[in-house]
Amino acid sequence: MTHANDGTDAARETTETVETEAGTARITWHPARKPRLVLAVGHGAGGGIEARDLAALAEVLPAHGVTVARVEQPWRVAGKKLAPAPRTLDTGWRGVWPALTAPGLPVISGGRSAGARVACRTAAELGAHAVLALSFPLHPPGRPEKSRAGELLGSGVPTLVVQGGNDPFGRPAEFPEGAYELVEVPYADHGFAVPKRAEISQEQAVAVVTDAVAGWAGSLG
Repeated sequence: MTHANDGTDAARETTETVETEAGTARITWHPARKPRLVLAVGHGAGGGIEARDLAALAEVLPAHGVTVARVEQPWRVAGKKLAPAPRTLDTGWRGVWPALTAPGLPVISGGRSAGARVACRTAAELGAHAVLALSFPLHPPGRPEKSRAGELLGSGVPTLVVQGGNDPFGRPAEFPEGAYELVEVPYADHGFAVPKRAEISQEQAVAVVTDAVAGWAGSLG
């Protein structure tokens, strides 16, 4: 394990590599001083853990007693530009799970976009405490008939969806009724970016995400 420290106790960021059947994965840990939960978040198929929502959660959640673990899938660690099939993504996630549970705390399985799908598909079998689905890709853009609602509805654990109001992969109004919570980020697209003409700023949009997750995590038993 390698360590990075900027001199402040609150930013004891560490990285850990984990060998999985899909290749070498990497976890970047952002520990809370007195953690009661671990929030593990995976990235999407078109980006990495530097995504604005994942970075913001890593910065904000530790102060709320939640250790954040940002997980890089093996394909990303290997420098590949295209994500593999969903089955391989699930294999990579299963492979890092023992490291995520090593602190001995309940683990919220989460991710953005493709990472949210992975979290939903594997939650029950891995014993996840809950699921956080950021920008869940309900369907491919312009293809609402290709619904992935079954993955979301089948998570089997308490689930929070945080969705941009203008997400082409599924706007909040398109989501089916089910046993999950949904928070809308007004005006936001799939990456939670908001246009300059929006009535909220980019900082406010990101704050909607972090506030929603912090509040929801605090409500979990």
